Amino acid sequence: MLLKKLCNIPSVSGNEKEVRDFIYEKIKPYVDEIKIDFLGNLIAIKKGKESFPSIMLSAHMDEVGMMVNSVDENGFIKFLPVGGMDDRIFVSKVVEIGKNKVKGVIGAKAIHLQEPDERKKALKHKQLYIDIGAKSKEEAEKLVSRGDYIHFDSEYIEFGENLIKAKALDDRAGCAMIMEILKEKYDSTIYAVFSVQEEVGLRGAGVAAYRLNPDLALVLEGTTCYDLTDIDEPDFATRLGNGPAISLVDSGSYFDKNIIKKLLKLAEKNNIKVQFKQTTKGGNDAGRIHLTREGIPTSAISVPCRYLHSPISVIHKDDFENAIKLVSLFLESIKKEDDYE
Repeated sequence: MLLKKLCNIPSVSGNEKEVRDFIYEKIKPYVDEIKIDFLGNLIAIKKGKESFPSIMLSAHMDEVGMMVNSVDENGFIKFLPVGGMDDRIFVSKVVEIGKNKVKGVIGAKAIHLQEPDERKKALKHKQLYIDIGAKSKEEAEKLVSRGDYIHFDSEYIEFGENLIKAKALDDRAGCAMIMEILKEKYDSTIYAVFSVQEEVGLRGAGVAAYRLNPDLALVLEGTTCYDLTDIDEPDFATRLGNGPAISLVDSGSYFDKNIIKKLLKLAEKNNIKVQFKQTTKGGNDAGRIHLTREGIPTSAISVPCRYLHSPISVIHKDDFENAIKLVSLFLESIKKEDDYE
């Protein structure tokens, strides 16, 4: 499965080459032109008919992870987070470091050695270390170097009723959606952007949008889902299995009402279950895209994802597949006279 292969590839923000190379080879037969810009965005162009609106589809290739900060005298590695993560997810996780994917485990001082106050608080990443089995600084530095990227070692697994567990579902789900969509033909010219460095400040998509200047844009992504027993329903954000989520507003964007209305009509007409994202927290590449040049009408279609920004993110297959259907229907529905200004 395409999504499985994408999720298992490491691609911490700033280190997207491996997944970019994979995507490049897979989409090459379906597009007319492929470019890689200075920042590392992969931009594929699928030409449509003249006078039809051009549409940018955007999903980011990067994932949250870590970076080697230093190695102590005993060969233990101190690290820095890359992207937004809760420090509580780090301890006891298996990781791989650098190009050679050196195996390691994230450890901490044993609980019986911790002071009483330490036991009452979640351990910060500064209190943790990565153990690669080295006996000294010299031995460790033969295997890893300061600045090496670190990714979680977490395999793609299918479980339960159509559930998927993997790292990097935010946003390999979006990447896989675009890759499937590119296999079909549309009247509009499609600018498929696989962006870099979203997790560290939405850096890639804004540059790509400025270069392409599309008539409108859709961001395809994984978004938060808190449908858990100890959370009040208004704070669920989204619900797993309730369909792709459409946002009205988040911390970085007011989404285009005309696009939203069309998406909702298409979902209703084609019996596709959709939901609104119930919170305004968080953001995605739309935050940069919609502010580019004179402004670009932009919306987001998101796959609900439990345990986001962790090595065990979970999505529902039906949400993922329905998101692909909805985007395809949207692209098929675009008319020459459509005006999104």
